[in-house]
Amino acid sequence: MKNRINKIKNLILLVGILLLINIRCVDLNESPKDFTGPSNFYGSSKQIEAAFASSMQRLYSEWSSYSYGWWAFANDDQMYDGDLALDDEFATDFWSAHYRAIADLNPAIKALNADVLGALATKEEKDELMAQAKFLRAFNYFNLVRLYGDVPLITDKTDVIAGEIKRNPKVEVYALIESDLLFATQHLPATWEAKKIGRPSRGAAKAILAKVYITMATAPLNDVSNYAKARDMAADVMDDGINSLVPNINDVFKLENSYGPEMMWSFNASEDDNSTPPQIWLPGTMSDGWGDFKSDKVWGESYPAEARKDAYLLLKDDNGDSYLTWYGQTPYVKKFLYDTKANQDRYRSVQNVPIIRYADVLLLFAEADNMATPGGSPSQAAVDAVNLIINRANAGLVNPSDPLLTTAMTEAAFDAAVIQQRNLELCFEFDRWFDLIRKRILCESQIPAYQPNCNDNDYLWPIPQTDLRLNPLLRPNNPGYTTPE
Repeated sequence: MKNRINKIKNLILLVGILLLINIRCVDLNESPKDFTGPSNFYGSSKQIEAAFASSMQRLYSEWSSYSYGWWAFANDDQMYDGDLALDDEFATDFWSAHYRAIADLNPAIKALNADVLGALATKEEKDELMAQAKFLRAFNYFNLVRLYGDVPLITDKTDVIAGEIKRNPKVEVYALIESDLLFATQHLPATWEAKKIGRPSRGAAKAILAKVYITMATAPLNDVSNYAKARDMAADVMDDGINSLVPNINDVFKLENSYGPEMMWSFNASEDDNSTPPQIWLPGTMSDGWGDFKSDKVWGESYPAEARKDAYLLLKDDNGDSYLTWYGQTPYVKKFLYDTKANQDRYRSVQNVPIIRYADVLLLFAEADNMATPGGSPSQAAVDAVNLIINRANAGLVNPSDPLLTTAMTEAAFDAAVIQQRNLELCFEFDRWFDLIRKRILCESQIPAYQPNCNDNDYLWPIPQTDLRLNPLLRPNNPGYTTPE
């Protein structure tokens, strides 16, 4: 199975390499009958599903992209060692990984549109496959448009050989994302059978779409009509009754909860396909830890004292020694250290990294509901949604340092409180950076030492220099970065 997927990945990588290079080809008279290419490969459901697996592996495998990608997001206010001094080559591998994933997905979508499966699958089965493909494509474009702004919109209808690859306006990218996710909400199953666990569900599609809408409501599009759409989509997930919070804060990231009820969709790891070794999160006094990633000292020490802090941050090692004795003297990250001690000692981890959790849905609903009716106080429903999370964080205890919210708050105060709960609850899940840029609070949230490095240009990452050189239609670069001659 591994060898077959590797062959598929190599084939699709060849297509991906062509995507951003403006190449002209001549027609050949010969038509080889024994050559397998994108036009004739997808002859079964399993072959189409292999493209989905390959697309996810572009984004998450032991040392790739989001499996070891926290360094690229260290310029939020949570991670240690971010200083907002972004150069022209910053995080180019994320651009490549997303477009390679899209290059895996588009041929599968094209094959489904051509009905290559014919009588081999029912219409419902074909729609379900298409829903998975469009869900994954939407997720890739959602991250691309948030990180880079205007980006090339390459779909199953794009002629990457004869066509001209250019950057499309953000509104066009979001239109495709919305269309793809709406299709997914209609055709993905509510739940998957056990052998297909980990695939995106209908609820995951609704949750991601709620996040898309709330992003469209905020910067840079600032189309506030999308707040109501975000509220309604998040409410649909809540009303479905399939997902819920894990009651005990100490159990949220335990392996037995990797696929529910709170974890709606994740970057998945397994014994056959590990995530990056846990040593990246561990101090040197635990399993020979490397301590690659940890919290910023100011952020970590300002985290309110509550049960959630002990569940999500590593404050003591196995010997009971405080983080104040470790290198950097800053709290480390505990969220991704719930695998067994035996695995940690073997430099292995099978722990998933969540992409969307039910806690996120509650916070999306509360923010959107509050902002959809400007000028008023938060509704009881919005307050109740956030307080579910705060109550769990405090293990049901009254905590003046993290108090419950009320309907007596102003719209602005409630909004700030919701964003702060996102900061605390979703820390180190690749969410904080996106919240900082869509709310335009990146500079004010930085510690004083880094604020002089922050300006409006930091809200976008640079288009890779190689792509700008190969394809002049991608120029100019994003503001603040070099455009090659």
